[in-house]
Amino acid sequence: MEDVKQYMKSVGQNARAASRLMAQADTAAKNRALNAIADAILASSAELISANAKDVAKAKAEGLDSASVDRLTLTEKSIRGMAEGLQQIAQLADPIGEISDMKYRPSGIQVGKMRVPLGVIGIIYESRPNVTADAAGLCLKSGNAAILRGGSEAIHSNQAIAACVHAGLAVAGLPETAVQVVKTTERAAVGELITMKDYVDVIVPRGGKDLIERVSAEARIPVIKHLHGICHVYIDDEANIENAIRIADNAKTHRYGVCNAMETLLVHANVAAKVLPALCKIYLDKGVELRGDEAARKLITQMTTATEEDWHTEYLAAILSVRVVANLDEAIEHIATYGSQHTDSIVTENYTKAMRFLREVDSSSVMVNASTRFADGFEYGLGAEIGISTDKIHARGPVGLEGLTSQKYIVLGSGQIRI
Repeated sequence: MEDVKQYMKSVGQNARAASRLMAQADTAAKNRALNAIADAILASSAELISANAKDVAKAKAEGLDSASVDRLTLTEKSIRGMAEGLQQIAQLADPIGEISDMKYRPSGIQVGKMRVPLGVIGIIYESRPNVTADAAGLCLKSGNAAILRGGSEAIHSNQAIAACVHAGLAVAGLPETAVQVVKTTERAAVGELITMKDYVDVIVPRGGKDLIERVSAEARIPVIKHLHGICHVYIDDEANIENAIRIADNAKTHRYGVCNAMETLLVHANVAAKVLPALCKIYLDKGVELRGDEAARKLITQMTTATEEDWHTEYLAAILSVRVVANLDEAIEHIATYGSQHTDSIVTENYTKAMRFLREVDSSSVMVNASTRFADGFEYGLGAEIGISTDKIHARGPVGLEGLTSQKYIVLGSGQIRI
């Protein structure tokens, strides 16, 4: 334990020192690093897949569930995606140093705001090794230093990606300690990271409910988080039925083990008989277990009964809850009662209803006629995301560059004194 404490203190000290250098780094240097990291990742594709194979084999041998194995697995496509995300971040405008809202005051001073890095960002995540590249890139471009603590199940993958990150930083002349991937798999490292308030400015947990609850309860540092992804699609009685079926299918079955997958389908009673038979055949053919209310089960006999707990559950699996609702009000009320303020979508051709849904559903992403799977930093044009926040202060929704910065007031004067 003492060794872990000392190791994490050293990591924290290095990160704090690196954060000062990163805050001074110019845009060209940061972009050189990002593109060099992307190049290193592409050049090291075989090595990354080999390292990942060790993690996947161990995870399967230890009985890790299929959704977690899916999130853990790297492919040629996902590796290209990591590199593309870094390249896209390099193309984004650098937010650091941006000055806004400059106004003259009666005293003659000008008051405005300048965007600045947060400092040191600690990121704790499970399974997904691509987070190592995404987080490194976003923290780098936003002028921060990062301490990345991946799960023990991805240790070989994360360290292989870390080698690519350090190679890219070296090409640009930036400190390797600007991105540190914690080397120990000891759980005590998490406890140290979330309490190192002298060295870490914000914590971002990405993982299961247990991890996020622990971090939220024990952290002595501000946390950017989302706890659940109980996402809904509501099919209105004025929906384009063909679009509704495509959207609801994609929202659930595109990938099961992700936070923006639909977990509950709401269907207006007037179109349930048109929508559910065709849509549920697709689900059943794909092996999705259906759990519904009484009205839905009358239409689809293969459905089992949905319990109160089902409406509260983020399955992250091939399971879907289905409810038939009387109107838009009932759909919004259901989302307010059972949702997690993550992502919710309405399918309708009625503009007034669409605008009501956008205004009244209190989630970090609210959509009209689109799959919930679009709630993603890459799809939103952020290059990548550090995570999705369902908090209401500072950052909300997919957290990209701007979410990793703050603003400070700046004052420009010409000799004024206060009298």
